[in-house]
Amino acid sequence: MISFNKISKQYGRQVLFVDASFQLNPGEKVGLVGPNGAGKTTLFRMIVGEEAPDEGDVSVPKKLTIGYFRQDVEEMSGRSVLDEAIAGSGRVGDLHHELEELQHALADPAKADDMDRILARFGEVQEEYEHLGGYALESQAREVLHGLGFKDDRNNDERIDGDVGALSGGWKMRVAMARVLLGRPDVLLMDEPTNHLDIESIIWLEAFLKSLPGALLMTSHDRDFMNRIVTRIAEIDGGEITTYSGNYDFYERERAIREANREAAYTRQQAMLAKEQRFIERFAAHAAKAAQVQSRVKALEKIEKIELPKKRRVVDFDFRQPPRSGDQVAVLEDLTKVYGRHVIHDGLSLTIRRGERWCVMGRNGAGKTTLLRMVSGVLAPDRGSVRLGASLKLGYFAQQALDLLSPDLTVWQQIEKDFPLESTGVLRNLLGAFQFSGDDVEKKVKSLSGGEKTRLVMARMLLDPPNFLVLDEPTNHLDLATKEMLVRALGNFEGTMLFVSHDRAFLRGLSNRVLELGGESGTEREPHVYPGSYVEYVERTGHEAPGVHA
Repeated sequence: MISFNKISKQYGRQVLFVDASFQLNPGEKVGLVGPNGAGKTTLFRMIVGEEAPDEGDVSVPKKLTIGYFRQDVEEMSGRSVLDEAIAGSGRVGDLHHELEELQHALADPAKADDMDRILARFGEVQEEYEHLGGYALESQAREVLHGLGFKDDRNNDERIDGDVGALSGGWKMRVAMARVLLGRPDVLLMDEPTNHLDIESIIWLEAFLKSLPGALLMTSHDRDFMNRIVTRIAEIDGGEITTYSGNYDFYERERAIREANREAAYTRQQAMLAKEQRFIERFAAHAAKAAQVQSRVKALEKIEKIELPKKRRVVDFDFRQPPRSGDQVAVLEDLTKVYGRHVIHDGLSLTIRRGERWCVMGRNGAGKTTLLRMVSGVLAPDRGSVRLGASLKLGYFAQQALDLLSPDLTVWQQIEKDFPLESTGVLRNLLGAFQFSGDDVEKKVKSLSGGEKTRLVMARMLLDPPNFLVLDEPTNHLDLATKEMLVRALGNFEGTMLFVSHDRAFLRGLSNRVLELGGESGTEREPHVYPGSYVEYVERTGHEAPGVHA
């Protein structure tokens, strides 16, 4: 269907592809992996014709429809969320909007003289719209938007009939995703689709993508998401595209086996080459052996040298243990918080003890972030109190924490400024653990991506760790290697944690208590405490997130 034949591509001295080939087949679900800067986004852009290879061919059938969800969302305004989502559904979306315009024209007295033409056009558009299944489009759009977390409730900021221009960047990303999904293209390209989604929306999206008949090519830093959807992995590394038949876990195992085999072959070849070289050097001056020596020299020149596989270096950092806190870390009594007519918390009480790791679950609007902000002192409750325990040092991470970095400093200057008494070696190891190495440390903070800023803030927090960590979506934008390093590091953390995360590997690896916040109305409001881990919560409730059945 879509094929890359011996493509080469470079930007200046940065080589992305060298004689690389790859094919995406109809109906296939493929995960695209590779280190940052390997060329994953460039591959997407070549498929949609925004870039061309320097050499080689990219073949895309002319009649193929392609939907591309990307991280940089364009400006949206002037329409409802529903209309903006429908706008992406190709021809039927265009007809939907033309029908709306014609209906307005039919009701406009100023256009009475043109009524015959408007009526004729209305009939044509309506017939084609009906033929293409347009009247089912609005219900399909509502279903997709509900799945992505939008509500019908008029008191909700993220409502389907609300103005798309009033939404935050993260919610506009969801609208952009709905638009692409509604188009039901032959090929769907998705660049990090889970970045701005909560766990409920991620689980809905998994089911939706698995049910699509079309082909899918996607990148994702969510291991569970990738494992459940893809049946093939395409890895971009060192200019090549290598494919593996299986999900992400299979790819990791198979890659390790291939690396081990290549290392063994390299060792054998090096031993053989050394032996041949010794023979050549020993008998180079012997006339009787001259023919043999020349023959071996020629044979060595023809041998294709095996190269050692490039090791993905993941640095583990031995984080210091925080000072011991008192037994009672935080006592929440009768916490109540209301925004307008929207009751977020109504008399919530909870005691958090030393060593407990609470993950907070709940649907959109259940008040997860509001709770963390009240516990950390950023937000005052309308009623009730939060009492923090003795000897407590609280560290709060939220996306807003990224604004505390100094934009004009480099990564290295920022970390030196924060820890002037630390040795260069300790700081370099710390930055290395969070994937800052080589020239990366000379990047200005203002030029860092969201993921890079998150890594830097987490590094600063964990070098001198607090004994009570309050983390709101700490894994947003983090790549798999950094996430897994963070889970390992926090697995040895002896303090207390309260966190919200949409990453199930993070939830499984770290929680030993679960607080499930209720829904948005009536009897559903009551919070539930599960005195075990997230794994036990899933086993006990039969679902991975509130209201989403496994």
